[in-house]
Amino acid sequence: MTPQAVDPVLPPSVTSQARDLGPLESPLLWLAFAGAAAAVLAVTIALAHRRRVRRWGVNGSIALFLIAAVTAVNSYVGYVRTPSDLGRLLQRGTGAMNVAGTLLRRTSDDPAEDSDPSAASSASGNSGSSAGRPAAPSNANGSTEVLNVPDPAHGVQNGENYVVLPAGYHDPANANRRYPVVYLIHGYPYGGPRDWLTSGSAPQTLKSLEDAHVIQPMIIVSVDLTANRPSTDWECLNVPGGPQLETYLASSIVPAVDKHYRTYADRGHRALGGMSGGGFGALNIGLHHLDEFGTLLISLPYDDLNDSVGVLGGNQAAIAANTPRRYIPTMPFPQKIAVMLTVGTGAPTDVATAHRIAGSLQRRGQDVVVHAERGFNHTWHTARATLPYMLAFADQNFRSAPASF
Repeated sequence: MTPQAVDPVLPPSVTSQARDLGPLESPLLWLAFAGAAAAVLAVTIALAHRRRVRRWGVNGSIALFLIAAVTAVNSYVGYVRTPSDLGRLLQRGTGAMNVAGTLLRRTSDDPAEDSDPSAASSASGNSGSSAGRPAAPSNANGSTEVLNVPDPAHGVQNGENYVVLPAGYHDPANANRRYPVVYLIHGYPYGGPRDWLTSGSAPQTLKSLEDAHVIQPMIIVSVDLTANRPSTDWECLNVPGGPQLETYLASSIVPAVDKHYRTYADRGHRALGGMSGGGFGALNIGLHHLDEFGTLLISLPYDDLNDSVGVLGGNQAAIAANTPRRYIPTMPFPQKIAVMLTVGTGAPTDVATAHRIAGSLQRRGQDVVVHAERGFNHTWHTARATLPYMLAFADQNFRSAPASF
């Protein structure tokens, strides 16, 4: 049985780490580029009679204005925090872009690089839902590993899931210790499992919570529900004629994590969460699988497919079965669930939606908390700032759950 849901109270050392802007998110950055662009343009106008100066000045001011626009958008969204994050993003490309990304990461002093799994080689199974992981490094401060879970039967050729381990996991003294697990889903489209490690700051947040003795050690798994096509807005669904992402998560990823890591393999010690499209997926999948997940952590929530309904190809039965706003009032709840919904007050639609979902679940006897961050919007800033609260909320429920193996 889950306890009465309570919004955790966290120490400033934890909340400030999650709320602070990274160096590439600072508004000063785009203001500096915009100012430089304006200065170059002014000089160009003053020396317009000189053709070469005019040509170079116009091109330079346009380039600086474009950089200012990109950095302004990033300052609002909070997707790229550090040079290391930018390096990871560039490494998705090829040629010179990939080389630039590699150089950025090599010169980065970002502590997140210490536990980055990119350099580790990971083994994957050849078929079915077999999985493999890299050799386990020893790291007193925690580590991140890659768990490949290919599942062609469900339309996933290769799923690259990132497993964030708590401090001391590989310490021989903890060889018999088991851990609860929080599964986190990325947003759509163009999201991916690395996002919770970079934009979402999951490794740093886990460490800060552990250092402050707020939570007991837990494992975080940032799952890959892209079906190897990150540009498609899958919404974590079992798509008619397409990838079966809900089934892949519940029937392939979760068993693979339980097989390869020392987990408590029961619903009371599993939480499922996500942001935006991943938050919708966590809500929808979690409500479909009450026997697997006892806690749901939903950031930037919505409960209707809206513009993404097209991925179901007009299948009305599938649409009804994957619209929580419709089915929550009548669905059975054989087991109680605890839910945290997190929003930014700068996104009133999110606030209204969270309270609507909360009310619907509370009327069905479920425990729900809505946590709002003042001033944030429907962006990674909100997801990152509220992740400590979501993990602490999960910990509250993990502590009260009876252990099973």
